[in-house]
Amino acid sequence: MEHELIVEKEFSYIESGEGRPIVILHGLMGKLSNFKGVYEYFPKKNYNVVIPELPIEKVSILNTNVKTFAKYVFDFVKFKKLSDIILVGNSLGGHVALLFTRDYPELVEGLVITGSSGLYERSMIGDGYPKRSNYEYIKSKTEEVFYDPAIATKELVDDIFETVNNRGKVIKVLALAKSAIRHNMSEDLPKMKNKTAIIWGNQDSVTPPKVAEDFNSLLPNSELFWIDKCGHAPMMELPNEFNEVMFKWLKKNKL
Repeated sequence: MEHELIVEKEFSYIESGEGRPIVILHGLMGKLSNFKGVYEYFPKKNYNVVIPELPIEKVSILNTNVKTFAKYVFDFVKFKKLSDIILVGNSLGGHVALLFTRDYPELVEGLVITGSSGLYERSMIGDGYPKRSNYEYIKSKTEEVFYDPAIATKELVDDIFETVNNRGKVIKVLALAKSAIRHNMSEDLPKMKNKTAIIWGNQDSVTPPKVAEDFNSLLPNSELFWIDKCGHAPMMELPNEFNEVMFKWLKKNKL
C-alpha cells in the first residue's frame, strides 16, 4: 500500500481523493494498511478517504479508553474541517465510531461498522496472556481472526508478537480491551438515528454473527450485510466484496 503518512500537530494520517469524506478507524492491533482495499477503491468513486492513526501508544495509561479516542477523532475531524462524513470502523475502531456517532451525530451522514466491539467481543489477549512469548501460539491466535488463515502473513504475526511482548504496548492493549468491555452500548444504540451499514463476516469468531444481529436489532436505522467465508476483518480478507457492499449501500442512501 503506497501512501505518505502526513503528520500535522498531534495527528498522523493518510489521505487520498476528493469528495465526501470517508473517515476510517482501525482496530486495536490494526494498521492503516488493513484498509488498503478501501483506501484504493473509494477515491476512484469520488470520495475523500482519510485514515488517522489512533494514538494508542501516545496517550497516558489513565486515558487509554474508547472515550478518549472518540474525542481524539472529534478533534481530528475539526482540525481537518470535515463535515457530513462517512465513518467506518473495524473492531475497536467500530466501537470508537459508534461512540463518536452517539456524541457528535450532526457530523455523521453515514456509519459503517464491521466486526465492531461495543456489545461483545472475545479478546485475543485475555487477562494476563500467559502464552504471549510463544510465537506459534500467537500465530494460531492471529490465524483464528480470519476464515482463511493465510491472511495472517508472517509480517502480521511478527507485528502482533512484537506488540504483545512489549510491556508498554501490551499494557495499553489490555487497558483498551477492558475499556471496550466496560463501555457496553446496548442502552445507547436505540437512540442513535444515523444511517448505519453493518457489514459482517459470517465466520467471525471474535465478534460472532449474533453480535451483528444484536447491533441490527438495536440500531433503529441500520441494515445488515453478510460476507460469507470471512472472519473478523472483511475489508482485509475479502476487500472486493466489502467495497461492493459498502458502495451499493452508499449509493442507495445517496451518501
